[in-house]
Amino acid sequence: MEPSQPNQKGTPIDSTTNSVQKGIALKSLKAFIYLLPNYTTKGVPMAEEFKDFKAEMWKHFKDFPHIFLATEEEAQPRVRPVTLVHFDERLWVLTGTNDAKSNQIRKNPKIEFCLLFEEGGHHGYIRAAGFAKIIKDRETKVKVAKHCDFFCEHWESPDDPNYTLLELKLNEIEYLRPDESIARKFRL
Repeated sequence: MEPSQPNQKGTPIDSTTNSVQKGIALKSLKAFIYLLPNYTTKGVPMAEEFKDFKAEMWKHFKDFPHIFLATEEEAQPRVRPVTLVHFDERLWVLTGTNDAKSNQIRKNPKIEFCLLFEEGGHHGYIRAAGFAKIIKDRETKVKVAKHCDFFCEHWESPDDPNYTLLELKLNEIEYLRPDESIARKFRL
């Protein structure tokens, strides 16, 4: 293994790497994304390679993409497709108040999702983990509902008791570019 390659824990093997290099961060979603590992397998510092990471990643969340959202029920993962809404620098899912995912999130807010995409005939993905927060604030629910052209297909109004708004708060992202074979993990 070359000194610039990461070990399995994401820490560069090169012991001369200083703490500044180990703590390279990019600002994203009002947080910092800490890159793991700090070096690619080509030996290029991640900060240089991913200085435009935020824009690169967020372009995949336009136009209400469908994601596969996982929740948990009695120690069993439950996965289903949902529409992801990227609005106001945040991620949202609109859902029914009494559906399975809402009930599962009330019991355990931990979630994970995967977004598959294609560019130039190659496939990539964004896999993210974190938690879902049920939003009760009426003003926020109204703003997000107005942003979604599909809202009226499912609910009568933002005051519909069957309308639940989930905000997805992420703490980890795994990103595979379509033209690459190695996914990279990021902590938020």
